[in-house]
Amino acid sequence: MKENKKTFYITTPIYYPSDKLHIGHSYTTVAADAAARFKRLTGYDVFFLTGTDEHGQKIERIAKEKGMQPKEYVDEIVDWIKDLWNTLDVSYDDFIRTTDERHVKSVQKIFKKLYDQGDIYKGIYEGWYCTPCESFWTERQLDNGNCPDCGRPVELIKEEAYFFRLSKYQDRMIKYIEENPDFIQPASRRNEMINNFLKPGLEDLCVSRTSFKWGIPVDFDPDHVIYVWIDALSNYITALGFLSDDDEKYSKYWPADVHLVGKEIVRFHTIIWPIMLMALGQPLPKKVFGHGWLILEGGKMSKSKGNVVDPKVLVEKYGVDAIRYFLLREIPFGADGVFSNKALIDRINFDLANDLGNLVNRTLAMIERYFDGIIPEPGETGKFDEELKEMALKVPHTVEGLMNNLQFSNALSEIWKLISRTNKYIDETTPWILAKDKEKRGRLATVLYNLAESIRIISVLISPFMPNTPPKIWYQMGLKDSNLQTWESIQTWGKLSAGTKINKGDPIFPRIEAEDDLKEADEKEDKDAEPKKEAMITIDEFARMDLRVARVLEAEKVEKTDKLLKLILDVGGEKRQVVSGIAKHYLPEELIGKNVILVANLKPAKLKGIESKGMILAVSKEGELSLLTTDKLIDTGLRVK
Repeated sequence: MKENKKTFYITTPIYYPSDKLHIGHSYTTVAADAAARFKRLTGYDVFFLTGTDEHGQKIERIAKEKGMQPKEYVDEIVDWIKDLWNTLDVSYDDFIRTTDERHVKSVQKIFKKLYDQGDIYKGIYEGWYCTPCESFWTERQLDNGNCPDCGRPVELIKEEAYFFRLSKYQDRMIKYIEENPDFIQPASRRNEMINNFLKPGLEDLCVSRTSFKWGIPVDFDPDHVIYVWIDALSNYITALGFLSDDDEKYSKYWPADVHLVGKEIVRFHTIIWPIMLMALGQPLPKKVFGHGWLILEGGKMSKSKGNVVDPKVLVEKYGVDAIRYFLLREIPFGADGVFSNKALIDRINFDLANDLGNLVNRTLAMIERYFDGIIPEPGETGKFDEELKEMALKVPHTVEGLMNNLQFSNALSEIWKLISRTNKYIDETTPWILAKDKEKRGRLATVLYNLAESIRIISVLISPFMPNTPPKIWYQMGLKDSNLQTWESIQTWGKLSAGTKINKGDPIFPRIEAEDDLKEADEKEDKDAEPKKEAMITIDEFARMDLRVARVLEAEKVEKTDKLLKLILDVGGEKRQVVSGIAKHYLPEELIGKNVILVANLKPAKLKGIESKGMILAVSKEGELSLLTTDKLIDTGLRVK
């Protein structure tokens, strides 16, 4: 067990280097990086692991087709992947390859240990095998004769193999998940694993192959190579030195605090992997978080579909921090999200250029104009000061709670509330008017100091998400003292030193012009759909509708129905229960904290025996539903006009 309570171990899946990674793969790693950076910022000793899963029949076949050795083939792709993580400023502490000697030796020891204690035995495997997924399937698991994960054809194979006694640990695994509800997150994934895989019954797992040679040999039976799941999944502990001569890192960091994985591999990480650890007598990871997919409007990104987006191209065009911000802000972590050029550009223009960039630019321009580029000593206090200070000191605590639960989008939303409040403070205090009155100079100094101090706090808050932007802000503010760039420093207001000389430069996030070729492509799609002509209504008819801003406090599925969610909404302090048919489009957990638009004066109705007081508004396109919301988290209860 860990001795140091301030350690934090986070992993991504190790990626299969059969092709270049797309923006969907980058989503997982950027999220893990933000979590790792945040923990480092808040004082943790962090170990962040990523890497590549390089063995298997698929790699062997592709390399042969290219006239290359498997290792030669994967080396090129691994170099490309490492360059991608460098491009995205991913701050991993270790990059493990399953071809590393340290990994090979430990995996052989793991296999031998499980064999010696009777948890691995030799037999004959006959069944269906998907080469792209490297998964074995029973007849009943196939989907119309194809792989249930990827939909591609499977092969019927028969060969001598070793098997792992997965079924032996089935009841123990169910009991562990039920007693540790946070182990699998979000909750929808936990329910899926129990009901779809564990309770129907586990079959023993094939863990070796003889039909190909590109893998880790079973050292006591070299005709066999160790099959992917014992090989690949073990990386999380072999990287720490498990069963090696130096297991100091294993003693320090294991069990992992969180494995971040895509939802398509949750089964392997929450059933096979923990059962392997049980058999080895080792602690289980504290949490496995299965996030959704980043998809295009045409469906899941796939090389075979030709709809992948190259993250390097996006970074070159828009900058790394803009891409990181979009990935982490646009999608509630755990749910599927949609990537489009228009959504990306809107985030850059509205959130980064208008909100954050404009705040920095306006503030520094006024300090330059009214105080010769010197951050002034605050003088006369006034209205709105305390409200700004209170919020600036509250947000770090809120963000920390959200980040501890991997709610990246909500954490950024809270930071942007502070950015919006600071922009509003400019409009409330009107420094350009104060500057016209010499007797108000002390008040003007306070206003500009408060703005600069708020920006300093904001810059620290965004640093885990957008690591390149804070140094640009600090340079323009003349902020050279690294002690003012720490998490501890933003727990107190007024750390910024008056008298600091600023270095106002160009806007840190220039606005992207509308004629951008990628945006034009998205807009063309919108124009292709001719709007239907609807009957006109009068202003009096519209006024009869009472549309209110509401915030989702609670959400849960309605039993015995696939479509309905029961929501508890905050409507200006009043709690309102609404039943909505959006369960196929939204997970309950991704709705918590979201602003929605409520038809508040709709006549109450009962759905499945549950009273619903109102209706939330949504739009639908080609069967995909999207809730109407506000672009900022404004107060609930406000009427839509």
